[in-house]
Amino acid sequence: MSGLQTVLANLNIAFTRENIGQIAAKREAFAPGKPLAAGVVIKEGTRLHALWVEYLAKIPASFQEAFRSVVYHALSTEPPTPIVFAWAPGYDYEFTMWYAPDTPPTKGGITILLKSRYPTDEHPAMKSAPSPKSSKRGKSR
Repeated sequence: MSGLQTVLANLNIAFTRENIGQIAAKREAFAPGKPLAAGVVIKEGTRLHALWVEYLAKIPASFQEAFRSVVYHALSTEPPTPIVFAWAPGYDYEFTMWYAPDTPPTKGGITILLKSRYPTDEHPAMKSAPSPKSSKRGKSR
C-alpha cells in the first residue's frame, strides 16, 4: 500500500498548478493508445514504477482508459488543468471524478478518486472461483 501512496503523492506534486506545465509539455505520452505508466512522472526502471505498473494491470482496462483520457484532456487545456489523485480502499473497483470550475477568487481543477482492494489483496471471488482445469463437472467414469 505504501508504494501506491508514494505514487499518488508523486502524481499530485507533478499535476499541481505550479508543476503541471512540465508534464503538459509531454502530454502526447498520454494520447489515445498510450500506456498509463509511460515513465513521465514515475521513472521507469525503478521499484516504484514496477509497483505502479503492477497495480495498473489489476484495475479494469476501462478505468485505465478513463484515467488516461482525463489526464490527456487536462494537459490539453490552456492553461493545463491541475489534477488531484486519491485512492481509498474498497471491495470492488470504483472510479469517481469531479471538476471544480475556476471562480473569480480561486482556480478549480479535477479530482480523480480510485477505489479498489489493497494492491496485494486478491478479490474473494477470484480466490473461490474454480480454475477450468480443476472442474470435474461433466466428466463421467
